[in-house]
Amino acid sequence: MISFTKMHGTGNDYIYINDLDNKIINPKKLASQMSNRTSGVGSDGIILIKKSKSADFLMKIFNPDGSEAEMCGNGIRCFAKYVFDHQLTSKTDLTIETLAGMKNIKLFLNKNQVSQVLVNMGQPILERDKIPMLGEKGKVINETLNLDDGTKFKINALSLGNPHVVIFVEDVENFPVKKYGPLIENHDLFPNRTNVEFVELKNKNEIIQRTWERGTGETLSCGTGASAATVASILTEQTENKVLVHLKGGQLEVEWKEEIFLKGPAVEIFSGTWPND
Repeated sequence: MISFTKMHGTGNDYIYINDLDNKIINPKKLASQMSNRTSGVGSDGIILIKKSKSADFLMKIFNPDGSEAEMCGNGIRCFAKYVFDHQLTSKTDLTIETLAGMKNIKLFLNKNQVSQVLVNMGQPILERDKIPMLGEKGKVINETLNLDDGTKFKINALSLGNPHVVIFVEDVENFPVKKYGPLIENHDLFPNRTNVEFVELKNKNEIIQRTWERGTGETLSCGTGASAATVASILTEQTENKVLVHLKGGQLEVEWKEEIFLKGPAVEIFSGTWPND
């Protein structure tokens, strides 16, 4: 049997598995089975806690469709809570290795358990070819994207180790995210597909966001997406450099100075076991 713990960061829920002994043979298949909300545990994916040769831990993320994600801002906060609360470390300052590089983490404790986590997300990648996105080199700011159905959007594209497209809309609550999310995710301009953030500006210090996640669908929250939305809001001179992001699952604080800092809660829901087929 495989022991697991389900956790969430502002509603973005993942299944965490201690894989320090490399017992998980087929994580893609396992992610598909466990993440299923009808026949499985139900989640936005699984996250494996593994050993790292250069950091305190290695984080591996697998989406419900079996694809591997580079980075997750909500997922890494819960990862940090897991390793501390489950006594895999006593450190409150951690380095975690991801496919998007090393991430520095600071833990905030309440009664010796992690309640909030601050993540240094690093610098945003703004050059088109490094996102990656096809086309001429340069930044993608307020660029027109044409869809096959004739719809046009002004987009802002960047990467936080994983690709994002940010689109500003007037009424995000009623926007047809499920219609346009997959069309943009799978657009030919994005060779690795892309996450999509639909964002409504509330004021100079607050935005409202809905996210279509690559390989998952719409989620209640997305940490890298909140970071991407904040960067796009600043680049288009619509907000200050510190933003409160309102998501369906809660709120995240994002600040962009030279690097991006993401702060938010991490919550353990329950633990259980899964058959090891």
